[in-house]
Amino acid sequence: MKPLVRTPLLSAVALASALGGPLLGQKAVPRFEEGQAQIVDAFKDPDGWIHEDLWVECEFDSDLDGKPDRVHVDVSRPRQTRTEGLKVPVIYQTSPYFNGVGALDKSYFWDPEQELGGPPPKRTPLPPVQERISRPLMSQSLIRTWVPRGFAVVHSASPGTGLSQGCPTIGGKNESLAPKAVIDWLNGRAVGYSSVDGDDVVEADWCTGKVGMIGTSFEGTLPIAAATTGVEGLECLIPVAPNTSYYHYYRSYGLVRHPGGYMGEDIDVLYDFVNSGKPEGRENCNCKVRDEVLMASQDRTTGDYNEFWAGRDYANQLENYRAPTFMAHGFNDWNVMPEHSYRIYMALKAKGIPVKCFYHQGGHGGDPPFELVNKWFSHYLYGVENDLWELPGAFIVREGKRANDPTPYADYPHPDARDVTLHPGGEGGAVGSLTLQAVAGSGRQSFVDNVDFPGKELAQAETSKHRLLFATPELRQPVHLSGRGSLRIRMACDKPAANLSVWVVSLPYTNSRRITDNIITRGWADPQNRGSLTESSPLTPGEFVEFSFELQPDDQVIPAGQKIGLMIFSSDRDFTLWPKPGAELTVDLAGTALTLPVVGGAESLQAAFGQ
Repeated sequence: MKPLVRTPLLSAVALASALGGPLLGQKAVPRFEEGQAQIVDAFKDPDGWIHEDLWVECEFDSDLDGKPDRVHVDVSRPRQTRTEGLKVPVIYQTSPYFNGVGALDKSYFWDPEQELGGPPPKRTPLPPVQERISRPLMSQSLIRTWVPRGFAVVHSASPGTGLSQGCPTIGGKNESLAPKAVIDWLNGRAVGYSSVDGDDVVEADWCTGKVGMIGTSFEGTLPIAAATTGVEGLECLIPVAPNTSYYHYYRSYGLVRHPGGYMGEDIDVLYDFVNSGKPEGRENCNCKVRDEVLMASQDRTTGDYNEFWAGRDYANQLENYRAPTFMAHGFNDWNVMPEHSYRIYMALKAKGIPVKCFYHQGGHGGDPPFELVNKWFSHYLYGVENDLWELPGAFIVREGKRANDPTPYADYPHPDARDVTLHPGGEGGAVGSLTLQAVAGSGRQSFVDNVDFPGKELAQAETSKHRLLFATPELRQPVHLSGRGSLRIRMACDKPAANLSVWVVSLPYTNSRRITDNIITRGWADPQNRGSLTESSPLTPGEFVEFSFELQPDDQVIPAGQKIGLMIFSSDRDFTLWPKPGAELTVDLAGTALTLPVVGGAESLQAAFGQ
């Protein structure tokens, strides 16, 4: 569906664009070529840019001092917005990081060495973030890119960070309503002040009222948070590697799971990390938010999904979401995993909201190519009729390609992807088989949990008693996977609780540093949550249970000469809690199957197997 263009170009802008610049004696105006905003000589001199900061009053009181919180905002805009009456749209980025963050010292994180289902060891809070005052600009990002092209750039500090009042809540309502207030101010619906506690009003009379948001990681989460409010004036957004659910960031199917590279982090640790607000207000926020809300509700004992986590899941808040969204993510982002973008992208498509996606094969972060970003903002903020909606819906960087050279596809997942089920068989303690047909008499096979063995070692071992590994025949031609796989498993354990980890790997697994060479996708689940994410039920030792869970979405071409491997093990040293070794897990192979989304379906996979 091609979205309606909401704002036609002014005739002067169209004429100036056609002639390559402003007419003699006319005021400076933005210029566009091939649907993209161009640098305008009159806008590009940094000495002429206007920089200012202010505080916007919000509709909440998150520090409970009896007064509405005010958030700190900075503005950078062309001087012509003051001297020539030029009105411009805004590219807006909001963040909890602009004013400094805590030390990433893991001695202040949660200790992962704990028994499953037991109380976690106590954690020492991070040392206080050193106060840093940055005025008038708290961030230089985006300014040199967009102000010369005829946009204003606005930044704001999240509640309880920097010079913004309030408390950090890590996904609480104030983190959605704060950017809403800034967008309301840009549209004349909220009040801005020249000081944090004064009465001198600052207006945004230079703004057209149209706002686009962009950011990465937490800064990519907040545009989605703002969009859930349905605020008028938020015309579009580009979230890059956004965290769309704090449960999915810190848990997986009932399992306490840590973000890759941040073993022991949890939502209260992230609070400490960003808590950079005025020192005199931090003790109050620590008590009211960190201790009484975050630590009291995050539940590191069961990992269950509860009302606290549901309230920090943006997929539950899409009723008022209307802003066109260009989602970007890396398929090998094991920090904010690719499911975060995928789940919102799919939900927005189902709602009929204009969406596109850009995925690459790398890790955390990674903007779409600048040409696409420019077309996106030019179209939605200036009303430029470009080829944006004649382009395909998905852009995917293929293996070995540069990020600015994605391959276009009609959609993601690939429209020709079909679910194909593979069955394990043979001896998984060595390397068993993974076939399209179930193997008769596969029986039951056991392995022993031992977190001292990292997953990469288990995948390279010829034999191991600490995992089961099954592999397809060697591929005679490449196999393209696109979408989200899943595992159905029937298993038992000799203890009431166990971690369950699954890696889908490309074999032989090597020590290559290329991010696409070994891991295809991963998944983690708690067998205690086999019936419900909201309620754990301990395992009866020796009793088999059956359940299914999804793996991380992917789009990857597995080259000829490789094998696709399914590795099942228990504690994942890089992601899960670390119980004492010794739990024995038994898998009923006849009740276990891996489903993968194969472009071309079973016929394509059969051909790759030479069958």
